[in-house]
Amino acid sequence: MLASLGLLIVFGFMVLIMTKKASPFIALVLVPLIVALVAGAMHLGDIAIADIPKFAIAGIVSNEDLGIKGVAGTAVMLLFAILYFGLMLSAGLFSPLSNWIIKRVKGDPLKVLVGTAILALFVSVDGDGSTTTLVVCSAMIPIYKRLNMKMMDLAVLIILANSIMNLLPWGGPTARIITALNVDEGELLRAILPGMVMASVWVVVVAIIRGVAERNRLGIVNLSDADIAQMLTKQDEEEKALSRPHLLWVNFGLTAILMTLLIFGGTWVIPKVSSALIFLVGIAIAFVINYPKPADQRLIIEKYGSSAVQVIFMVLAAGVFMGILGGTGMSNAMGEALATWIPERFGSHWPLIVALVSVPGTFVLSNDAFYLGVLPVLNQVGIEYGFTAMDMAIASTAGQAFHLLSPLVGFIYLLLQITGVDMGKWQIQSAKWGIGVFVLFLLGMFTFGGVPL
Repeated sequence: MLASLGLLIVFGFMVLIMTKKASPFIALVLVPLIVALVAGAMHLGDIAIADIPKFAIAGIVSNEDLGIKGVAGTAVMLLFAILYFGLMLSAGLFSPLSNWIIKRVKGDPLKVLVGTAILALFVSVDGDGSTTTLVVCSAMIPIYKRLNMKMMDLAVLIILANSIMNLLPWGGPTARIITALNVDEGELLRAILPGMVMASVWVVVVAIIRGVAERNRLGIVNLSDADIAQMLTKQDEEEKALSRPHLLWVNFGLTAILMTLLIFGGTWVIPKVSSALIFLVGIAIAFVINYPKPADQRLIIEKYGSSAVQVIFMVLAAGVFMGILGGTGMSNAMGEALATWIPERFGSHWPLIVALVSVPGTFVLSNDAFYLGVLPVLNQVGIEYGFTAMDMAIASTAGQAFHLLSPLVGFIYLLLQITGVDMGKWQIQSAKWGIGVFVLFLLGMFTFGGVPL
């Protein structure tokens, strides 16, 4: 009965999301509450109505007595991480790289494409695809037009780079995985980082392959100093007012310290520090250094706060969803039931199966539907076969190699509009090169990530 009720919640949630009858936030909160309350009123599955609010709240703030870990820490980490990288973007942390690339590539299509890949990889660390699209396209499109290069290559490289860097803990999919499975974000990042590094190298290799083809097609064009200067000075008044070029190395040093604490915290090198505390202190220091005036601080918060609030809403709603599923015992029941349906020979390779399932799962479904609705069930099955939640978390990231090609991803329409490429052709080209990203993700997780094959 508990397994059936759990599947009803998951199915109802996904139907509402896919048919757009309700937003993910509303579906995450109301579907489990309604099903659990009705089940309690009908005395199904030994669910007591009085316990349901406790389970829901425990999914947000944790309750050791109930054995439920809340998502409040993840929500705080995401809030300050998004604000921090937004601040650094406005302060101009990435501007020297962008300007350097523009100066160096000159009229060589090969250098332009390699520069595009490098810029997209670095800018994507903020976890927001829209920001990456705007920054990279603003910097590179004038060069592409001047050299008569294919916009398809620009659109493909941006999406490949963003699909990799979006796996950082403050990115959408990883935040949902951490929320759904209650795994440590630092440990997860260390496990998937080798695959991300190898995939990032692959993006540069793709840029070289396409660059050689474009160089053969177009040759090398000699751009004048005036052309380059015009590309470098393209900046609106608000960007100029917020830019802090004189603090570049200070901001770089602060960011390097934060990344070191995040990646290596909890290892033999550095003691464990809460990710939420890392970014909380980081944004406070960054404000003091870059924007000591309260008016400027408000401007930064207003500029990037809306993105942060949307993500936090989802995380808190997911806490209610997971709290009810876990507290009522539905998650365990679904895992046990599903394990009985799967042949034993497949169970020993469950992480690989989860990685393969994550490809169509994250393409057909939104990240919310897959990671918050489907992954917890896959995790329970994995536990039945002796795997850990961390194994399932790592394996489920592989599908991100193709997720951003899904028509459910909003910012891709901005990318397609700016570059003017056909969606179908872009999906085919991106998927062709995305196979390499997926393979390297698998290689990373099974070779360096500690996931048993």
